[in-house]
Amino acid sequence: MSALVWPSADVPHEDGDVWRWELPTVHDASRVRMDLRARLAHPSLAARSTEDAREGLLLVFEELSSNALRHGGGAVVALIVAAPAGWLIVLTDGSPDAPPRPAVDRDPAYGGMGLPMVAQLSLDYGWCSDTERKHVWARLPSGLATAAVPRPRSSGPGA
Repeated sequence: MSALVWPSADVPHEDGDVWRWELPTVHDASRVRMDLRARLAHPSLAARSTEDAREGLLLVFEELSSNALRHGGGAVVALIVAAPAGWLIVLTDGSPDAPPRPAVDRDPAYGGMGLPMVAQLSLDYGWCSDTERKHVWARLPSGLATAAVPRPRSSGPGA
């Protein structure tokens, strides 16, 4: 079995409501998760997504923000675009040269299962960087049948 590789791919463009938070510390991730949960409970979002899809978004936020805070560097920023078909979540940190590294053949008791879980919940995912920031992203479905058809997987050059 080949190792899971987090693909190098530019952040896709999605139209929708943009939510942005700064996460200077691990404690801020908990605060933002509570704010995100409250936003997802809004009747307009609840009507166009399933509870499982909203819970999936919360899990993906938790995993990506935790990774950015523990393994990234500099100020972490979370950005979520609430689009009609689902969500685009992007976490940025100050480690542009440190790609996401999914755990392979590691005992789950030692952690490291977050990126494979994010990949499983996502329609598409990837990472890219510029001179100062790394951007790790995932596109998640709304859970409704019409929105659950995945687009082709993004791939970087030579993939």
